[in-house]
Amino acid sequence: MTPCIRQASKRKDSVSQSVSVEELDWSLSQLNTSGVTLNADLEPKTHHFVISISRRLDRRPDVDPYCQALYPFCPSGDPDGRMPVMRDSDIISVFRLQTPVWEFRYGDTLGKFHVMHDAVGFASARTGRNFTLEWYELFQLGNCTFPHERASVSAPFWCNQGAACCSDGIDDVHWKQNGTLEKIGEISGEMFNEMARWVQEDNETGVYYETWTVKSDPGANSTTWFESYDCSQFVHRTYKTLLDMGAELSSQAPTCYTKIYLYSGEPLYLGDDSIFQQSSTKDLATDIKKFYHSFRSHQSVVEMIESLLEAFEKMVLEKTFYFYYNSEYWKLPMKYPYVKITYEEIPLP
Repeated sequence: MTPCIRQASKRKDSVSQSVSVEELDWSLSQLNTSGVTLNADLEPKTHHFVISISRRLDRRPDVDPYCQALYPFCPSGDPDGRMPVMRDSDIISVFRLQTPVWEFRYGDTLGKFHVMHDAVGFASARTGRNFTLEWYELFQLGNCTFPHERASVSAPFWCNQGAACCSDGIDDVHWKQNGTLEKIGEISGEMFNEMARWVQEDNETGVYYETWTVKSDPGANSTTWFESYDCSQFVHRTYKTLLDMGAELSSQAPTCYTKIYLYSGEPLYLGDDSIFQQSSTKDLATDIKKFYHSFRSHQSVVEMIESLLEAFEKMVLEKTFYFYYNSEYWKLPMKYPYVKITYEEIPLP
């Protein structure tokens, strides 16, 4: 596998530029008092704040039955991310796991493009049992990246929840053949149980999968407008939680993660689903729907070619990408190189 891009000098972890929840709440309250124009037909006069973290909820919302997965979520594990209770005195090995996305179906095909899936493995010294903990989309990546069109719903319809899955065993072949299976440390059973409680809280409050990371440019000093919320972010949060508890983790190889970037100037806030219910924003609503129509599922080959040309025109020629984040829409003024997939090093916290 091609070595990842070393990014250690840029930042210690992938969320270091994010604001806190308290800052988020305060900043949202300031949007209408800081001179930001929320009318989509006008450019903002000033814009001192852009959300860069996925918003936490009080509880996980119910899933609409319309959302259906091509492959069932967590078929052999606990779909709520619940983990077994260990004896406090047990010694638990911690493993870094990585494999190409959809490796079970396509082998290393996506691995050649550095599109990788990340997880954490655990093994009990006392019982010999081992477990795989991962966080991924409930309804596959496409549904988390682009919405559905429903005649009965005025706004684009999203099936974009992700969740934690804990399953028995570590499939050595699945992780090692085209990816990584590496022991990175040991923790006590007591620490494992504390981490398991954190997983439940994290899983209940951080529910929406976000594919894209949006940055101002590819440079080392670029601004991160929006951070992704995906499997690698969950793994990184898990490592950080263990380290905060006093664990010692280390890897002999670079810890690399897939990042899918959009590059844009400062985003323009547009609004929430009310855009699609107001006559004053009818033209904007139509334009957003037309943009997402290019990315609809179940297209023929001819339709797909036409859609790719439409997407190219919108993103490259018109330099526009309509971005959905925290249940709100933003207009991204796209910049070269527009879209990029990287496989870059983000060191252990």
